[in-house]
Amino acid sequence: MRKPDPALLVDVVAEKVLSAWQRASEALQRAGVPHVVVGGLAVGANGYPRATKDVDFLVGDAAFVQHAGGLVTMNPALPIAVDGVAIDYLSARADEKHLAEALLEPAGTFVDAPRLIYMKLRAGRLRDRGDVAGLINAGIDVDQCRAYLVSHAPDLVASFDDVASKAATEE
Repeated sequence: MRKPDPALLVDVVAEKVLSAWQRASEALQRAGVPHVVVGGLAVGANGYPRATKDVDFLVGDAAFVQHAGGLVTMNPALPIAVDGVAIDYLSARADEKHLAEALLEPAGTFVDAPRLIYMKLRAGRLRDRGDVAGLINAGIDVDQCRAYLVSHAPDLVASFDDVASKAATEE
C-alpha cells in the first residue's frame, strides 16, 4: 500500500489552504485532539491531487465538550477557520470503530486510501464518487480498498464496484 504523500499537494492546492491545514493541525495537537486529515487534501495526498478550498479533519472525542444536560459543543480551542479557510471536523459514528482506528496514527497524518474511499462512498455525493474514480485511476490498491469495504461496509461494495468499472473505461 502506498502511504499518503502531502508533497503531492504542492502547486495544486493553494498555499493559503496548505497553511491553514498546518496551523489547524498544530492547534489540534496543542489541544490534545487526535486527528487525521480527510476530504480533498487526503484525496490529493493519496494520489489524485485536486484543488480544495477547505480543510477536513477526522477528530477524536476530545474535539467536543459535553455540558450538563447533554449539550455537546466544539472544544473552544479549535479553530473553525484559519485566514478565511474553513476548517471542518468529522467524527466517527459509534458503529465506525474501523474508521476511528485511523486516529491511532500520528496526529496530523493523512487517512489511508481504504478509509478515505469508505468515507467518500458513505457521503454519497457526486463529487465524492468522482474522487473515488480519480483515486482508482491514480493507482490506489483497488483490491485492498474493496477488501476493506467487504469487511467494514458491505453495503458500499456495489457502489465501489460501479465506480471502479466506470473509472476503468476512462483510463
